[in-house]
Amino acid sequence: MRNRVGVSPMCTYSADDGLANPWHVAHLGARAIGGAGLVMAEAAAVEPRGRITPHDVGLWSDRHVDALKPVATAIESQGSVAAIQLAHAGRKASTYRPWAEASGVVPAEQGGWTTVGPTPEPFRPDDPAPTALDDAGIADLIEAFAVAATRAVAAGFRTIEVHAAHGYLLHEFLSPLVNLRDDRWGGPFEARVRFPLAVIAAVRQAVPDGLPVWVRVSASDWRPDGWTVDDTVRFAELAREAGADLIDCSAGGAVPGVRAPSGTNVQVPFAEAVRLRAGVPSAAVGGIVDPAQADAIVGEERADVVLLGREMLRDPFWTLHAAQRLGRPVPWPDPYGWAVAKRR
Repeated sequence: MRNRVGVSPMCTYSADDGLANPWHVAHLGARAIGGAGLVMAEAAAVEPRGRITPHDVGLWSDRHVDALKPVATAIESQGSVAAIQLAHAGRKASTYRPWAEASGVVPAEQGGWTTVGPTPEPFRPDDPAPTALDDAGIADLIEAFAVAATRAVAAGFRTIEVHAAHGYLLHEFLSPLVNLRDDRWGGPFEARVRFPLAVIAAVRQAVPDGLPVWVRVSASDWRPDGWTVDDTVRFAELAREAGADLIDCSAGGAVPGVRAPSGTNVQVPFAEAVRLRAGVPSAAVGGIVDPAQADAIVGEERADVVLLGREMLRDPFWTLHAAQRLGRPVPWPDPYGWAVAKRR
């Protein structure tokens, strides 16, 4: 990475049958032109029923590899590391995209599907019940993540992130608020982490040694009876043993109705805890908007990488602007720089 700034994976809900298209090339390529060290493509579902909405990107067939190749090429051609997140939405799947006229779960007659989860309990009381995964279903999904990782590498991505956050499937198994199973996949901490760790190990085995495997976690459920930062530190150590190279620390999403604390750097302590207590490289996310703020997080060794989302939507050239504001300007791409530099 040419710097420690990355673009967070942000769903844009603009794919058809999971296939990336010119929108994704333009959207992600612009952030690479803007100077980010790493650009992570949005969550790619490892199977069709793993999509949050019917418009999510997928990686469940070779057609999806071909569709994503131009995205990875656009990112890499502009000097950024092309990364992608592999995901399964679990019981939070089959919903309308945010700007749709309707909200909630998409019915079958409109293209929706039956979701899966640790148990038959839905995310919201009025949602249709998911199907509880059995041993065979869990084994199939471990394989689906591994195969998707192989496809991601074939598409040209050089960092693979496993999505285990925000109340989606792997987080559903981690969180005691959601995983109420009483078999080998639920109950105590050691059982709840078994499925996510198996996915991490399978992805690590599928990815060449030289390519990093990241894991995004919700480091806190924002409830004392839920997943905690202490659980995250413990999980980070196990994830490293399973093959993870970095833990990307977000938070929340397991259950509805939980209000996250507000304020600057509210999630940065999670990345700091993983880095210092577990000894595992970490990424900090959430509310990072100011260049000095981002620089301090990395400079003070609170995290190894900062990932920005909404700020990168507002300003694709955030990284280049940040370098100027911090007094460490870097050249703009020649097609822009010859004009921009002369006017400053």
